[in-house]
Amino acid sequence: MAALSIDVLFDAAVRIQLLERSITIAFTDTSIRIKFPTTRRLAEFLDVPHYYVLPYFAMMEQEELVTRAERVGILTTAKGSRKMIELMRDAYAKDAKEILGSAVFAELLKRC
Repeated sequence: MAALSIDVLFDAAVRIQLLERSITIAFTDTSIRIKFPTTRRLAEFLDVPHYYVLPYFAMMEQEELVTRAERVGILTTAKGSRKMIELMRDAYAKDAKEILGSAVFAELLKRC
């Protein structure tokens, strides 16, 4: 089992989205929000107990990378979106472009 960290969770989130071929993005005038997989889904994907990932979400909220929205789930903040988009660009560009389409992926890169 790999050591957990915020970076590991962001990487796992992107890989889950790519594997499931589903990335939910909300564009506003001032920001981009990306829906994060649930804490249970991340724990399952990383093959760790659910309670292992919870402290990292508290840290991610403290560092203003994500926010929890009642009945919506976990969404990235502007800072978290930038981190996730840069990860997509640097490590998973081909797959992200395939799922999002060239125009949406280019817009994400332009706005991050």
